[in-house]
Parts: sequence; structure tokens; C-alpha cells
Amino acid sequence: MKQRYLPMTEKDRSEMLTTIGVDTVEELFSEIPSEVRFEGEMNLPAPMAESNLVRHMRKLAGKNVSTDTHASFLGAGVYDHHIPSVVGHVISRSEFYTAYTPYQPEISQGELQAIFEFQTMIAELTGMDVANSSMYDGPTALAEAANLASGVTKRKQILISRAVHPEAREILATSSHGLGLEVVEIPYENGITDVKALSEAVSSETAAVIVQSPNFFGHLEDLDAIATLTHANKGLFVVSSNPISLGMLKPPGKFGADIVVGDAQPLGIPASYGGPHCGYFATTKALMRRIPGRIVGETVDEEGNRGFVLTLQAREQHIRRDKATSNICSNQALNALAASVYVSSMGKEGMQEVARQNFHKAHYAKQELSKIDGVEVVFTTPFYNEFVICISKPISEINHKLLQYGIIGGYELEVAYPELANHMLIAVTEERTKEDIATLCRALEELLV
Repeated sequence: MKQRYLPMTEKDRSEMLTTIGVDTVEELFSEIPSEVRFEGEMNLPAPMAESNLVRHMRKLAGKNVSTDTHASFLGAGVYDHHIPSVVGHVISRSEFYTAYTPYQPEISQGELQAIFEFQTMIAELTGMDVANSSMYDGPTALAEAANLASGVTKRKQILISRAVHPEAREILATSSHGLGLEVVEIPYENGITDVKALSEAVSSETAAVIVQSPNFFGHLEDLDAIATLTHANKGLFVVSSNPISLGMLKPPGKFGADIVVGDAQPLGIPASYGGPHCGYFATTKALMRRIPGRIVGETVDEEGNRGFVLTLQAREQHIRRDKATSNICSNQALNALAASVYVSSMGKEGMQEVARQNFHKAHYAKQELSKIDGVEVVFTTPFYNEFVICISKPISEINHKLLQYGIIGGYELEVAYPELANHMLIAVTEERTKEDIATLCRALEELLV
């Protein structure tokens, strides 16, 4: 055998070629013109024995920088949170780890119940009536909210704050192109949505106003004022929110949000270099039948036993295509389960405590960083666990040098906001210690001389 995982002998090869009716494997490709075929050998390293290859790959992996080796102040939508060990234990069980979309409820009761619990937890955190079984990620959920709003209001204009995550705005722009939606971005002022600019833009043509709170800069939006403006023009109010922050902040549902979306990554899901994660989507009861994806419901069988079923599946595979509300055809059941296990293991008091730690540690870090010459805290509006600083040197240069101090620096805002050159978005979670913050401050003091 030449390949360990492809146990084919030369006899096997010969028999197959004879059955096909050719003498060599090369003849199988004879229809491809020689001028477009690659000649010679690929410029690749020589093959290694498995033990040598494993050693080589471990050596390469050892060069990586991660949250296991460095203290991370990088957030911008993906956060370094503590994950209780029970999360990995539960989601690694074979009945969950290998489960597929639960089309047959009678044999999928465990998975359906897990999804049902996720929906319940999201509805409680967001202050909404109902949540779906999860979506691919937060940006996808946000784009689907715009689609829902357009379908309900029969309008095409979407107003979205520039303080919403730039990647979510990119996803919205892409999906809106196919849906024929007009996306208008509202500027920010002092780290939050410019309500005056919004009041001038919102009209009877507006299907939805979309904001994020805490927003991309970490600051808290004036949800009361924005909800009033939106509803006065009979549009839908959409809020994207970090679920951890809802452990201490008044939920968007209490401000009159019609749709609340976000990414469940902070709830026990590893950063994993950006995915896969899990989006959540919650609405009022009035919009329940418009929700994309699916909803798991609780019922009883003919003997009165508690059971679970797929109650709503509003996609084109299940109903007439022109009646479908979305082409989302799956959910992130495994990651949704991780989120459910995380919230269950933390409990009500634990969720409040981790939210408070994020808040207080971030405010302590802001206080300490503001004492450094060459560091300026930019915005003055209230924030949660992220804030923006301006420093006297290029962010990319500083972040590269911070690695030598065991620090993963913050997000370089100029990448998405050209007007914010030399601005860094700092994230502080419960994982950051007083010593980590002191190390960051000492490093910046030395690097900004």
C-alpha cells in the first residue's frame, strides 16, 4: 500500500483499469489538451514519515500566538471569555456531536429539547417573546432582520448606524443587493449613533433602523430615542447586542426593539480564529411567523408526555418558494448547545457576575491607560467592555511589538474606519487580570517614548 488511508494494491489498480478499458491512469485524462495540462512535479516538499510530519507540524504550531499563550485585548466581535469545562464535556457526547438537522422529531427529542432551551434562554436575555433555533452567526442574523423588516413593512430602505460591526454591514450590503434594498449608513458622533442625523434620514420609506448596543466601539446607544424615532415612522427597530452584556444591562426588548440579533460566541463558544460561531434571532410575538430558520416548540403526545417538535420552518424547502421568508436552511445546533450549557452552568448570578467583571475591568483599564503620555481615550459616552484609544504611533507597529510583552493588542480601527488612523479598540473581559492590564500599560509606556 502506498497510501495508509487508501488501501489499494497494484492488483486493485490493474483490475479497475481493465474494467474501465484503459491501460494506464494517464489515459483517463487523455481528453484534456496537453497545452493546458500541468507538466512535471509540483513544487512541494518531499513527503515525510508520519512521525516526522507530526513533529514538524507541532513545531510550526508552536510558533502560533493565541489566547493560551498571550493576554488578549482584542475583541471587535470575538471575545476571550472563560469557558467552563462542562461545556466541552457535554457537546462532545456522541449523541450531540454527530447530530444532524432534526427532521425526525420522534428520534431527536434530546437535540430538540436542547434547541428549545437555547431559544428560551435567548428570549429571556433579550427581553423578547420568541427566539429561533439559531443562525449561522451574528452578521447573518442582522442581514436576515433587514430582510424580515422589508417583508413586513413593504418598504425597501434600511437605515444602519456606522457604529454597527463593519463586517455585519458588509454582509447586509451583499444580501441587500440581491433583495433590492437601499441601505443608508447613519454617521456616529462621540462613539454612538448621531441621533440628529438619524432623525433627518428616517421617513415613511424606512423599513428598519438597525443599531448595535454595545456598539462596535463598545459604547451604549440611546435606544429609547432611536426606538421613538423608528416607531414614529412605523418602521421596525432592530438591535444587535452582545449577550454577555445583557447580564447587567437593560435588554433591548425593554426599549421597544422589534428584533434583537447578535452572536452567541461569548456564551461558551471558542474564538476558533473567527468561527464557526452561532447567531441568535429574537422577535416580538407579532413577528413570529416571519422569523427565518426554524423554531422548536414544546407539546405533549397522546398520552400527555412532554415532547418537542419543529413548530415553524419558514424556508423554501418546506413551503412554496414564493412564501418562504428566508433561504437559511440550517442552524448551529452544536454551538447553540454550547451556549445553553454555558448559561445553565453560570446561572442567573453567574451571568450577572461575569457581566459586571467585564464592565468594571474595562473601566479600570481605561482609567490606567488614560494616565499614559501618548495615549488618549477618545469617546466620552458610556461604554461596556470595549473602548477606543488614540496613540501617537501606528497601531500595526505597536501591536507587533506588544507580542514581545506577551500581549495581543487591540483592533486597528483604521482598517474599517479610515478616519480613525492610530486608533485602537481595546476589549477587556473577565479573563484579564490586574497584572495583564499593568503589563499592557507598562508596554505602551515603553513603546510610545
